[in-house]
Amino acid sequence: MFMKTAVLVVSCGAMLMGCGAEPQSENEEIVSNLVEAGFPANDIAVVDGAVYVGNDAHVTLESSREMLQTPGNEEQYSTNNLVGTGVTKICINPTADFNSYTRLSEGLDLAIENYNSQGLRITFQRGGTGCTANIAAKTTSGVGGSSGFPKGGKPYGTINIGTGLQSYSVDVNEHVITHEIGHTIGFRHSDYYDRSISCGGAASNEGASNIGANHIPGTPTTATTGGSVMNSCFRSNESGEWSSSDRTALNYLY
Repeated sequence: MFMKTAVLVVSCGAMLMGCGAEPQSENEEIVSNLVEAGFPANDIAVVDGAVYVGNDAHVTLESSREMLQTPGNEEQYSTNNLVGTGVTKICINPTADFNSYTRLSEGLDLAIENYNSQGLRITFQRGGTGCTANIAAKTTSGVGGSSGFPKGGKPYGTINIGTGLQSYSVDVNEHVITHEIGHTIGFRHSDYYDRSISCGGAASNEGASNIGANHIPGTPTTATTGGSVMNSCFRSNESGEWSSSDRTALNYLY
């Protein structure tokens, strides 16, 4: 996820960090699978040994293979892969380094509250026991974050949050963390078809691909600046709260 100030777009490519290096041959297959699945080549990047699409969504070899097996939808958007009904409580487990940044830590609590306030079939908690799935909350450099999409009925297992967000408000931290958790349970960027809506600059389409960019009934098919937590880029004045269409999307899927 990129940061957009109220006036100026700032590129934050340094935020893209993988949680581990993939062998070169695996990355080559992942990239090949993504291209075959329909992702534009200019939307695929290998950073620190990990493959990303849409600037903040990590793609593993397994998930890239799943994309080729799942039919897409040409049409607020979700992936084909969602969290299965066997998952009821998702524990988010921050590292000690993550906890050392007060605004990241508080932002995580508020992001968890964002989801739990909606009465969904899945709930989130910070650490603890009784979890049917786990997500690690780790730090990375820059301002922004990265995560990935569900696979095998489980949420993606890691969110990476930039330590540069310590310099921004707790609300902005809440926004970014809520956004990255959204990817782990299957949300695409609301403006995936034209990132310039929230990021500025030239129009850029992430592509629907076979991973899916499925329109969620009851939500707009077009994005607006500040209209969704799931917009590609965020501003320095974000409130961290759901929009009405975000709440509709959450309740439809979960």
